[in-house]
Amino acid sequence: MEHSAAPASSAAEHGPIDLKTIPEADRDRVWFESYYQGDRVPQLTLRAVLMGGVIGAVMSIANLYTTLKLGWAFGVTITACIISYVVWNFFMAVGLAKSKMSILENNCMQSTAAAAGVSTGGTLATAVGAMLLISGDDHRLGWISVGVWVFLVACLGVFLAIPMKRQMINSEQLTFPSGIAAAETLKSLYAEGAEALQKARALLVSLAVGLTSGTTKAFEWFFLEIPIKFQVAQVGGTTISGAQMAGFTFDPGLLMIAAGMIVGLRVSLSMLIGALVNYLVVMPYVMNLPAWNDSGKFLGHVEAAFAPDTHELIIVKVMRWSLWFGTALMVSAGITSFAMGWRTIARAFQGIGKGGGSGNAAMDAIEVPMKWMIIGLTPITIGLTLLCWFSFHISPWLAVVSVALSFVLAMVACRATGETDTTPIGAMGKITQFIYAVLAPADKGVNLMTAGITAGAAGSAADLLTDLKSGYLLGANPRKQFLAQFFGVFFGTLAVVPAWYALVPSKAALEGFNSPATTMWYAVAEALAAGIQSIPESARYAIVIGGLLGIVLPLVESVSPPNVRKWIPSSMGLGLAFVVPFANALSFFIGALIAFVWMKAHKQTAEKFIVPIASGIVAGESLSAAGFAIGENFGVWEKLGLKAGH
Repeated sequence: MEHSAAPASSAAEHGPIDLKTIPEADRDRVWFESYYQGDRVPQLTLRAVLMGGVIGAVMSIANLYTTLKLGWAFGVTITACIISYVVWNFFMAVGLAKSKMSILENNCMQSTAAAAGVSTGGTLATAVGAMLLISGDDHRLGWISVGVWVFLVACLGVFLAIPMKRQMINSEQLTFPSGIAAAETLKSLYAEGAEALQKARALLVSLAVGLTSGTTKAFEWFFLEIPIKFQVAQVGGTTISGAQMAGFTFDPGLLMIAAGMIVGLRVSLSMLIGALVNYLVVMPYVMNLPAWNDSGKFLGHVEAAFAPDTHELIIVKVMRWSLWFGTALMVSAGITSFAMGWRTIARAFQGIGKGGGSGNAAMDAIEVPMKWMIIGLTPITIGLTLLCWFSFHISPWLAVVSVALSFVLAMVACRATGETDTTPIGAMGKITQFIYAVLAPADKGVNLMTAGITAGAAGSAADLLTDLKSGYLLGANPRKQFLAQFFGVFFGTLAVVPAWYALVPSKAALEGFNSPATTMWYAVAEALAAGIQSIPESARYAIVIGGLLGIVLPLVESVSPPNVRKWIPSSMGLGLAFVVPFANALSFFIGALIAFVWMKAHKQTAEKFIVPIASGIVAGESLSAAGFAIGENFGVWEKLGLKAGH
């Protein structure tokens, strides 16, 4: 049965049909008849794209900051939906807008915001940041090269999502939990019930609280970080006391507390336990190891800072050693989990070629045709190849291989996101780094920038598929949603690239963030290029132990019953504990504990408000902190006679 006009009925009028119960051959037809809203509902409008572009551009800066500070970015879709809904209603109230946005316009806005806020700049703080740590300020990548690279990688992800959408969303009906949540959020907002208003108010209030928290912390107008002194018996045979371990502090900011509310108690508790073990058990032992071997060679277990006049030990840089253990644990755990999902990988490859025409002329007229992918990927591949050759000194064939790997890894990342709501970006990048350690050994630039292409494109495709799932449930036109995502890439690139150079004007500024994500990429590239002998001897044992633990924990978790599994430490949480400062782990735990107690005390309000409140605080504080960091780098606060702190 074929259709050429908008259907007479829709899911909005007769209720949604569970498409999983429909035979796969009939799903496109049933979706078109029961869900598709047709062209009678506005969708791809200029105001929707502009609103999504602006919100996404702002959120791209916030996500860049959280990636630098915490090691990961947060989804923007639900936050963008609520902000857009509230802002547009405000515009109507004051006369700046004459009509309300339709639900599909807001969905289109969401797609633009997601492409701008998450798909662009995803590997700036990792691949490009690690390159800065390796090359230094004198050989830093230029903004034109970085800007083109960010744009092309994001576009690569957008076009790779085309065949994945038809197979994983239309045919297989994969869940994509965050996509369902975003669709339900929009439905609740447009139902105009009390709950929708309460969620919107909660997010806006928490956004203001986050902005205030970032402002006061930046200028040290309230609590300061409190250093926790630690007595050290000896460092390299020299007895000292009262040394401060770098990062062993209490940080009263709300950003990481809110992040802990989102991440949950298992991961956050694992982080706190790991951090305590690192600072109170492992590091005192490492600092008391002999600093010199019998041949008079300096072993360099830890990096320390001494007072220039008294030569008294002031700071012990804990993470310069412990990152090896944490990185090995996270990399091995990520790859182990990736390998354990072999069925997902197999299904991804089985789906190749199934995402073509539906056999339904009406559906084919609104779906993104495969020829669009070919038309888009051709100039993108040529552009990335030339860019890698001239700007990054990467041989053309190696660049082409990275694009091909992006397609393979995007299939796996999209399926993993659809089935588990988790995108294994870290594993995607590390797999590429290991492959290129064989194809181009000892070349750190090739190792990092090719991994940045594959991880960035795979993550972008998976994130965009989540938004396409929302549109699918709401009856959106897939072609219009694809175009909204493509337009979002321009907004995100124009915002996040200048923000990168403003936030990180130098190698020293990047090191000040203690970024776990940047550090991990840097450590893997260094180890693969320079060889294991370049790593301190004691850290080599830590790599072996961390790697084995990263294999064991996922395996034990996979065979444990649910009531036991919740007590098994999180591999990611334990690994992060050895890569981030103690203050981060403590704040994460505080936030997770608040959410846990709230859920136990009043589950109904907790389920309603935890995510909006935490998302608002994360967005607010990261934006204000990023703004003040940029101002400090340009000397704005010094000129105004204000003291900017952290």
